[in-house]
Amino acid sequence: MGETRNLLSNYFEILEENRIAKYLQCKDIPVSFKITDSTDNLWKMHDKITKNIKLVDFEPKQSLLDLKIELSSRIFNNCCFCERRCGADRTKNSGHCSVKQPHIASEFLHIGEERVLVPSHTIFFSGCTFNCVFCQNWDISQNDSGIYVKPYRLVEIIQNRKMQGSRNVNWVGGDPTPNLHYISKVLKICNENIPQVWNSNMYCSTETMALLNNVIDLYLTDFKYGNDKCAKRLSNVNNYLEIIKRNHKIATENGMMIIRHLVMPNHVDCCSKPILDWIADNLSNAVVNVMSQYRPEYKAYDYQDISRSISMDEFLKAKDYAEELNIHQV
Repeated sequence: MGETRNLLSNYFEILEENRIAKYLQCKDIPVSFKITDSTDNLWKMHDKITKNIKLVDFEPKQSLLDLKIELSSRIFNNCCFCERRCGADRTKNSGHCSVKQPHIASEFLHIGEERVLVPSHTIFFSGCTFNCVFCQNWDISQNDSGIYVKPYRLVEIIQNRKMQGSRNVNWVGGDPTPNLHYISKVLKICNENIPQVWNSNMYCSTETMALLNNVIDLYLTDFKYGNDKCAKRLSNVNNYLEIIKRNHKIATENGMMIIRHLVMPNHVDCCSKPILDWIADNLSNAVVNVMSQYRPEYKAYDYQDISRSISMDEFLKAKDYAEELNIHQV
């Protein structure tokens, strides 16, 4: 636990009220922009400010969070929140992710997450940027389910969950990526000093990664595949490794990070080991959860290699390999 605490020090400092959550700080970073400004100019302003953060001790008329909300609203009208870049105008149509307006499928205090996170206030959105044939949440990830919750109402729920003992707000799905504009508007209203967790497959666009910077305290990432062929066949995504590796590097520069890797049957050599090798070589301070929970769900029985649960030997082979690489595990 001691090493985990060191690697996730900022997260623990927020829990202990010795640090302010990033999204609250974002509200104290002044900016000045007009709605009529071009998107290019707004991005230039955003990049300049994030490279030279200056906090003020008063509430500015416009903040960096306001700028992020404006940029995310423009993306919402021509969607590129994920690297599919489908371009949907989501005021009128859903994107590839099946998301039009954000729908929350469920929210609750989750006690099944990593020990440092529980109890975690998990907010599950429907829809997903992936089409995993083995998805264990396929009923919400591959369908438009749930209800729209007004931002002020969700803030009230977040406040109540914190009173009940939540240690963080855990944005998840499906995947939270298509819902970034909505999440930003919720955080504009919220004033709880509580860590924000981005629980994602990390197929985010560069624009989304920039908007998450100075907002998210801890990235809870999902690193699924060690090659593009498996990613395409099992999750219907292109150029997986380049995008996921890029985003993991960005995330570790901008916040704390726990990487999840779900070990799958017959995929230790082609996926688990290459992923762990890359983490050891590139993310030396990473906290990693090698997971054994895989079971065939959804369409997995149609794919012979993943049509069974993993064996204990497969799980230990991956877990022991991570240990050999001196990867810190939770």
